[in-house]
Amino acid sequence: MSTARDVKKLAFTCEQCRKRKVKCDGAEPACSRCQARKEKCEYKQSPTLIYTHSLEKRIKELEAEVAELRDGRKTTKSPDPRTPESSQLRDESSSSKPRRFDGLKLDDKGVTTYHGSTSFFHFLDGLGRTHPSADGETERDRDESKQSLKHNAWQQRAVELNSQVPEPFRYLIDLHWCWVQPLFNFIYRPAFTRDMVVLGPYYSHTLMNALLSHSLRWGRADPTTHELLKAYDNGQLFARHSRDMVFDEVRRGACTIPTIQTLLLLSAQECSLGNSTQAWIYSGMAFRLVDHLGVSFDVQRYGGSVTLSDEDLEIRRRLFWSCYFWDKVISLYLGRLPSLQQTPVSPPQWILDDSAEDELWRPHGLSYPNGVGYTPRPSHSTSCFMQMCRLSVIFNQILIHMYDPADQNSEEEIQECILQEEVSLDHWWEDLQGFLKIDTSEMPEDAPPSHIVTLNCLYHTFRILLYRPIFSWQPSVAKAKLGGDRNRLQECVLSATATIAIFNLYSISFGESFCTLSLHYSVYIAASVFLLQAQATPDDLQAHRKLEFCIHALHRASAVNIVIGTALKSILTKIQDAGIAVQVPALEMSNTMSSVSPSAGPALHDLTLASDLRHGGFDDIDMTGLADPQRMLQSASSLEPVSVRFTANP
Repeated sequence: MSTARDVKKLAFTCEQCRKRKVKCDGAEPACSRCQARKEKCEYKQSPTLIYTHSLEKRIKELEAEVAELRDGRKTTKSPDPRTPESSQLRDESSSSKPRRFDGLKLDDKGVTTYHGSTSFFHFLDGLGRTHPSADGETERDRDESKQSLKHNAWQQRAVELNSQVPEPFRYLIDLHWCWVQPLFNFIYRPAFTRDMVVLGPYYSHTLMNALLSHSLRWGRADPTTHELLKAYDNGQLFARHSRDMVFDEVRRGACTIPTIQTLLLLSAQECSLGNSTQAWIYSGMAFRLVDHLGVSFDVQRYGGSVTLSDEDLEIRRRLFWSCYFWDKVISLYLGRLPSLQQTPVSPPQWILDDSAEDELWRPHGLSYPNGVGYTPRPSHSTSCFMQMCRLSVIFNQILIHMYDPADQNSEEEIQECILQEEVSLDHWWEDLQGFLKIDTSEMPEDAPPSHIVTLNCLYHTFRILLYRPIFSWQPSVAKAKLGGDRNRLQECVLSATATIAIFNLYSISFGESFCTLSLHYSVYIAASVFLLQAQATPDDLQAHRKLEFCIHALHRASAVNIVIGTALKSILTKIQDAGIAVQVPALEMSNTMSSVSPSAGPALHDLTLASDLRHGGFDDIDMTGLADPQRMLQSASSLEPVSVRFTANP
């Protein structure tokens, strides 16, 4: 019995799909898109001769492969379960053929869902049976899909520029596209803005309210926007609506991809407010729905009974890797094992629509004193997100094999992880495009776009976390276990110094009120290195100077995030216990945080603080690292590092 995926490769495009420039599944008597839209479906063109010849060629290739399999000449090697994901990334050009499972189906609400063979939704007579999938996507198919998606994205951007979205909504939406979307890629912009007009499947009022609520942390600083928000309870109405509506969707079982995107935004917002419990719950719900809706499967290679368009596939690929990245970030903050893992059936790390790559990036929502502005530059958002995903795959191994909260990692496992993942990080950094790399030996005058800054800071943070366990080893033990002449302690100090240099550049360019939690976490991890350096070498004035910089930066951030305040307290406790003489601000953490609420007045958005940093704080910091690494290594093995967790459970 043929499936919709079989038909798709033998059919051609109906007139309605051709006009919309979307892929048609070619179903008879009407394709699935026309059925869903309740439109008349007509096929007016016959398949081209080139298309017919390509089918004949593919049939011959498949027949030859079947013959090879029958002769037993092809063998497959099962992966080693202990091999890190970074060395198991699927080669998309491989000739290995995927298997089909029949798990993706439409439920009674018309939503694509996944259920395995043991569920109520499958009869057991099919258990264990696999079938060769239909012809996989060719390079030519991918190029056609890419051009179609990019063409549609350009069209939607033109429509979006001419749209009449009223304020303050337009201002808040643009803030999201500037500060959140390039880094996390939670929402596919062309589909969202189109369906916002026609109320299509990739838009919901729930998602819109979550987006507006999340953008408030940047938007409330604008005086005009702040005034307009008074009619919406200073913006708190958006948060209440998004929470009420998303739980209503869950209650009704009407969860869709916008539901996942809403939960991710709510999780990120709660993180930025220091509400770790809520952030963890929202993210967990999102990850569960990723499995429930089949987003965690590469539908092109492992097709079910549901036919998806190029746009559907693009959205699902982006959403899976957005969740994968956020899973690692929130696990990092809270010191827990990640939930989402890359498997052989996961969507590939592809973004076909790279139309946003060369768009000019401006720090939307910022006002500069004395008329001095920020020179717009290409965002490189697609490249940055892809590199962030690859970096997350490496960091996933570090979390699993070195930072199991149940203390299940043996020294041998940690040793093996260090040796493998330091090579992975080296290769990642060497392969990183020049326009994404910040060289701290030649710092630019202004910071690159915020997502590029975060990418570089997280790289240095992950390298520090890779080497942190070595601090507790005796030097002779570390050399015996890891070998070589590599000075990993020196690399830690250099990465920590690079982190605060990049953070300082960001603060000068955009102001600290626009810093994300990821940047403050990087500063916190850098502070833990400088704390050990100050303990091990009390006469090292540079270590004290860098530690003071981190403390003051975290103190300023703690006024709006209780999580950062908790992290800062742990550092100050260590400083007090060690008797380290550093200048710290007068800290009254409980009073400060109790006076701050999400509905407070406009946040400081000028660059006065950044100007102070430029002229008063950073020029005298040495970027060369350790003067006496051997001495510090000898001393640091007897000291206890600060926890890598941003906060402990209450």
